[in-house]
Amino acid sequence: MRRANGLPTLGRALSCGGASTEQRLVQAALISTCSSSSSNSHIFSQKLADLLGLSRPSLERGVAGTMLFSVAASSLAQDAHAKEPPRSKKFLYNEVVLYQYEACPFCNKVKAFLDYNNIPYKIVEVNPISKKEIKWSDYKKVPILKVDGEQMVDSSDIIDKLFHRINPDSSIPDDGEEKKWCQWVDNHLVHVLSPNIYRTTSEALESFDYITTHGNFSFTERLVAKYAGAAAMYFVSKKLKKKYNITDERAALYEAAETWVDALKDRHYLGGSKPNLADLAVFGVLRPIRYLKSGKDMVEHTRIGEWYTRMENTVGESARIKE
Repeated sequence: MRRANGLPTLGRALSCGGASTEQRLVQAALISTCSSSSSNSHIFSQKLADLLGLSRPSLERGVAGTMLFSVAASSLAQDAHAKEPPRSKKFLYNEVVLYQYEACPFCNKVKAFLDYNNIPYKIVEVNPISKKEIKWSDYKKVPILKVDGEQMVDSSDIIDKLFHRINPDSSIPDDGEEKKWCQWVDNHLVHVLSPNIYRTTSEALESFDYITTHGNFSFTERLVAKYAGAAAMYFVSKKLKKKYNITDERAALYEAAETWVDALKDRHYLGGSKPNLADLAVFGVLRPIRYLKSGKDMVEHTRIGEWYTRMENTVGESARIKE
């Protein structure tokens, strides 16, 4: 194990809500990846920066800015089916704006909730390096949701607040089944995804090809991010395996999928006849990987495919307002 020197800018380069631990692992992996037994990491960074016409600090921020715990999102849309309008006339709004990274699993959780409840929203894609789009906020992670100017942060808190505005007379028991599985998504499922999508160099490149194509990057940032980012996250995935005691990435993914299917207990959804917040959370974080190799393998080798297709049809088309 080579010793990595700290870079002050790396830890601040990018935050996707709920992933601060992964960011620290990225910092170590990135520096380790960009060095070799015969080369100093600073020399390597300077040479690459000179090649691209960038300053070294700018290059390092550019690479680190791509190191989100996220996955490639499918571009395939399903026809709307069983869409639910906002169920409370008390939830009135003029504008809903989501500040996001396209491939962030926590952002996709929020989008699944908005799409299912047919709440029109605008998207502001945040540049993960400059974060100029959220300079106005003291909160420097995504997702951030603004409802008529009111800021909401943290994916789970955002969803809870919106749920109670739509259903002012309803509550979710803290010790109930729905809450339990919502917590399972944040505390377990999301941690299984990263080691899978960055399992091999080809899968890491597959993920970063989408991230760099659909994210808010300049040309040079995109160029650096795809290859340096994929390489760094390949090594980071190995650290995550160790951290979460994962010995076989695919086996862990399949086990998580089967655990979820078992929780359904032959119901169409965990919510019974229609999805509840746990259904939407699981679907939201899995939606970005569905059409990657890891997602295809998951559907092929587990029983989750039928539920996932049902959720695709039920959530339907995006409620996003195209500008």
